[in-house]
Amino acid sequence: MHAIPIRTIKLPSGEEIPVLGQGTWGMAEDSRRRADEIAALRLGLDLGMTLIETSEMYADGAAEELVAEALAGRREEIFIVSNVLPSNATRHGTAIACERSLQRLKTDRIDLYLLHWRGQVPLEETLAAFIELVGAGKIRYWGVSNFNFSDLEELMAFPGGRDVAADQVLYNLTRRGIEYDLLPWCRKRRIPIMAYAPFEQGRLLGHHVLRHIADKYDAAPVQVALAWMFRHDDLSAIPRAGKRAHVIENRSSLALNLAEEDLATLDRAFPPPTGSQPLERF
Repeated sequence: MHAIPIRTIKLPSGEEIPVLGQGTWGMAEDSRRRADEIAALRLGLDLGMTLIETSEMYADGAAEELVAEALAGRREEIFIVSNVLPSNATRHGTAIACERSLQRLKTDRIDLYLLHWRGQVPLEETLAAFIELVGAGKIRYWGVSNFNFSDLEELMAFPGGRDVAADQVLYNLTRRGIEYDLLPWCRKRRIPIMAYAPFEQGRLLGHHVLRHIADKYDAAPVQVALAWMFRHDDLSAIPRAGKRAHVIENRSSLALNLAEEDLATLDRAFPPPTGSQPLERF
């Protein structure tokens, strides 16, 4: 596991982030799991999974507090991603929400701050807030979540909109719609995709084809699902792992190289899109 370094992808700025990070959606919701979740995040950091994704929405901010506790004293190692809710994404509201997240995270800056999904607030208003936060040193980069290419086109038409650093979207074997248009559109413009829910919240892992390929490599289904995603060289994934054993499984996926016949088998079981589809999200 340690012998296989974590590959990186480049943000538009040129800064590199790991292809494999740690998501926190669903964490900090049960105090009985807290110790395990903290241990998992710390192990992930030890193993080089220094990209941490969270949100003011997750557990009403408690996930950000969990991240602060788990990674105390190691801020310089971490690339923190957090999200602002669209209901808070006015020019003034974004600044207030960011300040609350900074306090919960116990840090002076967020590395990548995302609009969690598109809401009723005009995009240019949220964009103006992001630009001000960058200027104030509160965030280093900004991006979006759950945006299709048409939303990105609209965003990038505004002054400063071309500085969008990433688009975080739902993507896994059962949700391949982005491959038809969004992924190639972002690839052409060098906007990296950050994939959430790579295991379809666990529902994917019992599929017989995934299990068959996993058995072939003496691997776990999660490793096959992640290895399939990492066939892209400009995409990162942020699976949640609430236990140390799951962190180790995720990390080990980087050592798994699927054969072309495996990829073809997965294409038959989970067909790629043949036309444009509405962007899916949870």
